[in-house]
Amino acid sequence: MIIKKFTAKTEEEAIAQARTELGENIVIMNVKATTQKGFFGFAKKGQTEVTVAKEEESERYPGAGAQKKMPEEASLRETFRQVAKAAGTERVQEAPVMRSVPEENQNLLVEKLDSLQSMIERRLQTEEDVLPESEPEETEEEDSEMVRFMKLLYNTMVDNEVDEKYANQIIDEIEKNVKPNLPFDHALADVYQKMILKFGKAVPIEKNGKGLRVIFFAGPTGVGKTTTIAKIASSFRLEQKQKVALFTADTYRIAAAEQLRTYANILEIPFRVVYSVEDLQAGVSDFRNYDFILVDMAGHSPNNPTLRESMNAFIHGLEEGIEKEVHLVLSATTKYADMVNIVDSYSDLDNYKIIFTKLDETASLGNILNLKLYTGAGLSYITCGQNVPDDIEEFNPQKTVKQLLGGKK
Repeated sequence: MIIKKFTAKTEEEAIAQARTELGENIVIMNVKATTQKGFFGFAKKGQTEVTVAKEEESERYPGAGAQKKMPEEASLRETFRQVAKAAGTERVQEAPVMRSVPEENQNLLVEKLDSLQSMIERRLQTEEDVLPESEPEETEEEDSEMVRFMKLLYNTMVDNEVDEKYANQIIDEIEKNVKPNLPFDHALADVYQKMILKFGKAVPIEKNGKGLRVIFFAGPTGVGKTTTIAKIASSFRLEQKQKVALFTADTYRIAAAEQLRTYANILEIPFRVVYSVEDLQAGVSDFRNYDFILVDMAGHSPNNPTLRESMNAFIHGLEEGIEKEVHLVLSATTKYADMVNIVDSYSDLDNYKIIFTKLDETASLGNILNLKLYTGAGLSYITCGQNVPDDIEEFNPQKTVKQLLGGKK
């Protein structure tokens, strides 16, 4: 890799110099203003210094033949651990503590959830559930108990940051279908089931038997997108024995590209930087006999239309017949209002799925339900730490609902 600095009056002039000397396929590593001292120590007009990098041709286009012999999983895990340790990202994970309503109320709800778990899971396996024909006689005490329980469910959801709109919607749906004298065990089961149905089934990346699939990973900066891609690639390579290649279109952050290259080297799988749609098309042609190509797109803010247009060009630039899908990576620690702003900026993407990261850094999972109901998008994975290849799992609606209702993990 060639790394070189260029200085000019403006950033644009410095980048133009770099492209003239090194070509179009450069990665901008750093931009900073500089000042020079003139006569008698007075500062001269400032200039801009741009540091760029360019891959050698041998780095950009490694062979696309058969993958090397599968490395030992144990040695790979140790290598990943050493890389994380050197990067200062290795840490001990602590289970998040759910926000809670008063302890005596939470204990009641936890007890009910735990005792009902097996019954509810049996109910979810069939659509033929019916209520008992004989119902207990209505009493004021039972009515009062039902009202208190509905309030407890509502407060628990809101405490876990389920938006009030959706919490009210769920409670209203239950109240419309629940008779006053129905034991609240059945009401809880109905709430549990309805929330699971609202989440729907997980939609992980799967091999569909139709040849190569190109998977794009989009999202704002700082959500753990690159690490998530490495975890998924590790699973494909080690557990599913799939042929996978890693591409990055993130030419704005050299650290992200180098991080993904490091993971590719550890897994002994191909890696390529794609600077244009033409590069992507050439890469897809080179690796057409592979199972998956995972593409790391440049992260961008909702207010950057240029990067958004570039991302859309990559996603829609594949030739007809190539299977593709898009996964939007979001941090579970982001405020709901900001999440809405982010997903609105990706509204022109067709049928994207959502990955939630950093669940180990938040005690509230309500935004997962909020975003599911707001977007209607399928949920594919969640991540709970930075350890590669671990700390990732397919989204589990039953587990998530139980946590949202105050139950144990």
